[in-house]
Amino acid sequence: MPKLSNNQIAWRAAQDIHDGAYVNLGIGFPEKVAQYQPLGREAIFHTENGILNFGESPAPGYEDWDVINAGKKAVTIKPGTAFFHHADSFAMVRGGHLDVAILGAYEVAETGDLANWSTGPRGVPAVGGAMDLVHGAKRVAVITDHVTKDRKPKLVQRCSLPLTGVACVTRVYSSHAVIDIVEGHFVLREKLPELSYDELQALTGATLHVNGPVADLIAPEL
Repeated sequence: MPKLSNNQIAWRAAQDIHDGAYVNLGIGFPEKVAQYQPLGREAIFHTENGILNFGESPAPGYEDWDVINAGKKAVTIKPGTAFFHHADSFAMVRGGHLDVAILGAYEVAETGDLANWSTGPRGVPAVGGAMDLVHGAKRVAVITDHVTKDRKPKLVQRCSLPLTGVACVTRVYSSHAVIDIVEGHFVLREKLPELSYDELQALTGATLHVNGPVADLIAPEL
């Protein structure tokens, strides 16, 4: 089954971030989005532990481990970088000052509900700032594989795992498609050209609605 790589999913999500946007990227996979800013555009990245407008990862051996992001990865300082208290960082989130939050997911419901912090009673909880981000950012997007490792849908009618937020996600960039959430429905915007609608629907746990043309989802080799 054809699919985009994690790098390609991150690249596609980066194409929709406008110049000068204030952006928070979730820990792990979503951090890749910062590597693929389109030429001529520059986002201002925010991290919950208190840095704004930090730079790329330093070369191996040149890390300053006093300068890290929320995922404990070393970052660089550039002109205009700002440092502030953890509480001030969350005030920025809760005050609606972030344009975009891009997060990973275990499940996304057609209503926009998100489950991304716990896999259930036996899972290790790792909520971080996600619950604040999903209700503080002006736009919340998810990047994810379309299905789990055992090929169960991650895009579902209703989430079965503990929720991070309710009706918060507006767009999903998956390994197979770009899908908007509109009035409680998944609306297909782009899909891999190698997949038919029926094949994609079979991998999705809720109805994929079509409202206008569906573009081909094409990403460069990364």
